[in-house]
Amino acid sequence: MGKRWTAERSRRHILLEGSELLRHGEHTALRSRSASPHPRIPSVTDTIPAQLAGWESFYVIVGSSAAALTGLQFVVIALINDLHTRASGDTLDAFGTPTVVHFCVALLTASILSAPWATLHSPAIALAVTGLAGLFYAAIVIRRARRQQDYKPVAEDWIFHTMLPVVAYASITGGAMALVSHAGGALFAVAAGTLLLVFIGIHNAWDTVTWITTRRSESAERPADTETNTPRKGAPAEREEPAQT
Repeated sequence: MGKRWTAERSRRHILLEGSELLRHGEHTALRSRSASPHPRIPSVTDTIPAQLAGWESFYVIVGSSAAALTGLQFVVIALINDLHTRASGDTLDAFGTPTVVHFCVALLTASILSAPWATLHSPAIALAVTGLAGLFYAAIVIRRARRQQDYKPVAEDWIFHTMLPVVAYASITGGAMALVSHAGGALFAVAAGTLLLVFIGIHNAWDTVTWITTRRSESAERPADTETNTPRKGAPAEREEPAQT
């Protein structure tokens, strides 16, 4: 009886020790799995503020569109050159160059807000500098538009070449100043100003193309009228017969 009780006790002791060793082994294995020899390094995108991450797709579309449309203005300038129309530097600086600048500023704004910033302070400063520079340039464009003498602007020209660019750059500047304190509304203001610059550039480029088309049709009609009214070069002039008496 005593031997049986001793054997039973020894067997229970062995089972308890075995279960403890098993639990200790499982705990050690879980701890070794959680403690990886190569800990995960946080990526650059993990540090982007959540407010900017939601606008990534928007600025990819706007930035790529602005970059593609910049080439449109080079085509417009080439068409003006083929038209053989005299245009002073002030006229091109007032109605041609600003369109390229608007597209470039839209591309710059999209690049600023697509960069992996750690905080909102840095993009706010960059956008504020961009908006203030745009306002200064808009003032220069207004002065050039008033000074040039080759073209008389109409009301639509003043709206799209002077007034709306000021609104767009002011929207970017105001959004930049409020970006840190009111990020939600500020980002919508910057987006509205950036998109407005793209639409201004598209309108101005199309307006220039339609003007070139009109001038070409007028210049094509002038030689025909001139040819019917004036003798051809090298043709003998008609003699006036003396009056008979």
